[in-house]
Amino acid sequence: MPQSRKSQISLVDTPYYHCVSRCVRRSFLCGEDKVTGQNYEHRRGWLEERLLFLASVFSIDIAAYAVMSNHTHVVLYVDKPQAEGWTQEEVLSRWCKLHKGTLITQKYLRGDDLTNSERIVFDETIHVYRQRLYDISWLMRNLNEHIACEANKEDGCTGRFWEGRFKSQALLDESAVLACMAYVDLNPIRAKMNTTPETSKHTSIQHRIQSLIKGEQPKKLMPFVGNHRQDMPKGIAYNVIDYCELVECTGRCIREDKAGHIEHHHSPILERLGLDNEQWLTLTTEFEQHFSTAVGSEHMLQQFKHHTDHRRIRGMAKAKALL
Repeated sequence: MPQSRKSQISLVDTPYYHCVSRCVRRSFLCGEDKVTGQNYEHRRGWLEERLLFLASVFSIDIAAYAVMSNHTHVVLYVDKPQAEGWTQEEVLSRWCKLHKGTLITQKYLRGDDLTNSERIVFDETIHVYRQRLYDISWLMRNLNEHIACEANKEDGCTGRFWEGRFKSQALLDESAVLACMAYVDLNPIRAKMNTTPETSKHTSIQHRIQSLIKGEQPKKLMPFVGNHRQDMPKGIAYNVIDYCELVECTGRCIREDKAGHIEHHHSPILERLGLDNEQWLTLTTEFEQHFSTAVGSEHMLQQFKHHTDHRRIRGMAKAKALL
């Protein structure tokens, strides 16, 4: 049975979430239609471009993403404190990049004076916009509705483009976040669409590797900020080169045509997470099979269960074994 978003999102427990959206009608709406021979590969570019644009509007950072032929994966970081620190003008400016706003907000933007009653309504409206700008549902809505409209226009039809609501998983600790990011980045390799991370088009790992070649990190993705724990800037608390090397090693392991294994001296991330090679490979190849609403250690799952009023959380037994 579908669950309410309130029972799947708990910013008290974690700002990290893994979201998945799937297409309908045919199995290759974003790739090549094997029945008609029509190629829709360019739509993957639409999705990637729109996603990165929305990250510049919302107070939600992109940690990882992969645009596949018939579905998309994205790992999001919700930055509620940043949104709460924006001025009313900043909130309205960002919202108006996506929507027209109300008659009162339009009047404010024109520089017209507002009456006392209009000012009260304006303040309430800005409060609503501020909340929406760190709401995962609103980001995914602005992503999926835009792509659906463009695809239907191109196909000359109407109706659903996506299956329905996107799937959401709360990532409750560092192990869950890093394993999910690698799982997302390795999607094209598991699907045999590509053979290496750097050639995996429309993925965050390719984006990161291309930026690393230039000696920088991508500005539109959440950065890796190293291992320093004091006065750490916002970002993923690992070294970006270590992460890329780990994804590369993992990619070799899951390819059937090329044997490989992860050496401990090549995986400082695994050492810090306290995971062995077998646990890591299970997580990065079967992530969605073992967990549903949330992913993390048994203790973190129990806390999430309490905060979201779940009777039970699927994956508790696997969490004991893996995390």
